[in-house]
Amino acid sequence: MIEARHLRVLRAVSATGSFSAAARELGCTQPAVSQQMKALEASAGTALLIRTGREMRLTQAGEALVRHAAGILAGLTAAEEEVAAIAGLRAGRVRLVSFPSGSSTLVPGALAALRAEHPGTRVSLVEAEPPRSVDLLREGDCDIALTFRYGATGGEWDDLVVRPLLTDRLIGLLPEGHRLAGASSVSIGELADESWIAGCPRCRRQLVEVCEESGFAPRIDFATDDYPAVMGLVGAGLGVAVLPELAVESVRPKGARAVPVEPAIEREIVALTLPDLARVPAVAATLDQLARTAAR
Repeated sequence: MIEARHLRVLRAVSATGSFSAAARELGCTQPAVSQQMKALEASAGTALLIRTGREMRLTQAGEALVRHAAGILAGLTAAEEEVAAIAGLRAGRVRLVSFPSGSSTLVPGALAALRAEHPGTRVSLVEAEPPRSVDLLREGDCDIALTFRYGATGGEWDDLVVRPLLTDRLIGLLPEGHRLAGASSVSIGELADESWIAGCPRCRRQLVEVCEESGFAPRIDFATDDYPAVMGLVGAGLGVAVLPELAVESVRPKGARAVPVEPAIEREIVALTLPDLARVPAVAATLDQLARTAAR
């Protein structure tokens, strides 16, 4: 019989490439990792790893087992949490992954309300931009991914539970002394000759696509995933940018003026989870609080 603890060890070895690195990640000793891998190979009846010097490589059987491990472990976690909640043993735990502007705007209010309503629920938070955040969910490394997309892509999230939260419009940022800083709105085409400051890779792609639809390729002189850095560069007069409204809300733009952009550029903010995890009371409560916070 294959045990869940052995699957967790296999995933760690696969991700890190060695017994010693897997032991550090799991908080145990290297001999313990080696023993559990031997036990798993005995249960499977075949070799799962090929040891070449200091490196580990998965066999075909090992690759198949790792591929199924995420779903198996997610289902087991869901079962454990649901049974524990029913039995009244604990309220549960939730591992949340969020993109930065969501972490600073939606997450704090949602988690504060969750703690007030369910003080026994423990929530951890790490940051990741899509598509990495969605990969972490599918790999079983988080329970909820707060993420976004520009325009629906057919089949992109068909295997996941999608909780729509809000539509976030992109806002133009111009230096205070810019000729269009006092306008009620600005057309992307009016900024064709400007120096541009771009944000995260997905936002950067969207910016290029929108500009190309308006007949020009933006001259991107600066690119950074750090929204305060984008605002600082704009405020210093080094260029213009478009940022999500959530990002503008999270940091007061010093020396920069926010102006609506035409045509409207919008992104869909959603919370994602796996179907099994959606039935876990703590996960469901966190999704509800994210939705309530987004609706305010």
